[in-house]
Amino acid sequence: MASGLANIGKIPELRKRIFFTLTMLAIYRIGIFVTTPGVDREVMGKIVRQGSGSFLGLFNMFSGGALEQLSIMALGIMPYVSASIILQLLSSVVPRLAELRKEGEAGSRKINQYTRYGTVILSFIQSMGISTYLESLNKTSTFGAVVADPGWDFRFLTMVTLTTGTAFIMWLGEQITERGIGNGISLIIFAGIVSRLPDAVLQTFRQAGVGELAPVDLLFIGAVLLAVISTIIFFERGQRRIPIQHAKRMVGRKVYGGHSTFLPLRVNQAGVIPPIFASTLLMFPTTIANFTGLEWLKGLFVFGTWSYNTIYAILCIFFCYFYTAITFQPTDVADNLKKQGAFIPGIRPGKRTAEYIDKVLNRITFGGAMYVAAVCVLPSFLITKFHVPFYLGGTGLMIVVGVALDTAQQIESHLITRHYDGFTGPKGTRIRGRRSKA
Repeated sequence: MASGLANIGKIPELRKRIFFTLTMLAIYRIGIFVTTPGVDREVMGKIVRQGSGSFLGLFNMFSGGALEQLSIMALGIMPYVSASIILQLLSSVVPRLAELRKEGEAGSRKINQYTRYGTVILSFIQSMGISTYLESLNKTSTFGAVVADPGWDFRFLTMVTLTTGTAFIMWLGEQITERGIGNGISLIIFAGIVSRLPDAVLQTFRQAGVGELAPVDLLFIGAVLLAVISTIIFFERGQRRIPIQHAKRMVGRKVYGGHSTFLPLRVNQAGVIPPIFASTLLMFPTTIANFTGLEWLKGLFVFGTWSYNTIYAILCIFFCYFYTAITFQPTDVADNLKKQGAFIPGIRPGKRTAEYIDKVLNRITFGGAMYVAAVCVLPSFLITKFHVPFYLGGTGLMIVVGVALDTAQQIESHLITRHYDGFTGPKGTRIRGRRSKA
């Protein structure tokens, strides 16, 4: 680990990418403290802290504390995630979008353009719901008025401001993905959650200091957190390795092939996408309820209730299967193996291979989906039983640990490509202490 960290500074390109990523994340965190015009962020902060274990805590977590500050970035990156979900769903039923996904880089650029347009539209809709919700707090808040001058002027200004903030975050995420290290959108969500963790830990110890949490309960919470983190790492690293045999080929007087490899299938092929997608979709009903005043709809999605936990778990399981089906195509994998002269021992190439891979993938995805659902609904039980801050919940931990593992893996790939030891030590034959001529 120490050797891998020391080798990062020896690669100029990797060093620049990491510095660029940290700079973009710093800019994002600075923007969190720019308040939306016409609102009182101190009053809103008290309201959000009062409801830290509710839907407000969920929304505030994904926005990195921007909702508590009533920032211009209060919507966070969730509209972009929602637009991505909609485009991926439509690509399964709209032939034109399905064709674009097969056109390579040009098709990806076109889909990204549609996603940006969808982000702006969704941001306008959600910002309208937030502005209406802020005005309604003037009547229900016991801390004072949130909006100084309610009306359509305030609503329109809020819509423009929050939409612009989301567009800026979207641009930051794309820049990180292109010129930095790791997935920019995931890292922005990661930075927002991590920034709230110290406050959550201090709040937990403060509760223990005043007697709200017994020492035994505090030890139990710590043990549960360690168990959850260990479980996340175990499942995120878990793989089913399908053996692959390459056929021998005679080229001139030399024989090529004949070696064995494996096809790694991750237990959680979808990564941290299912909880992000599920949490995003759960924000829509509340936004609609705040905009239309449908109390029954708002009550159905109250954080911690059995209805909320059930819907959340079902959405997590659904998106585990859905995102895996979108990103991993057994038919394409089988065709590529056939073109390379490779096959799975005991399985006929082509259609039979695709069916076998799909069968194995469905089995391990079931275990991965159960793990994701269990980890994501854990916060409700901790909050209900021990009144733990929401930020110590399984959803946030899963995103933090998952994004950290993915980013570390990308950094390690850069190190190994340039013949340096990664975080897990030397792999194969490498040149120590200096870069190769390649």
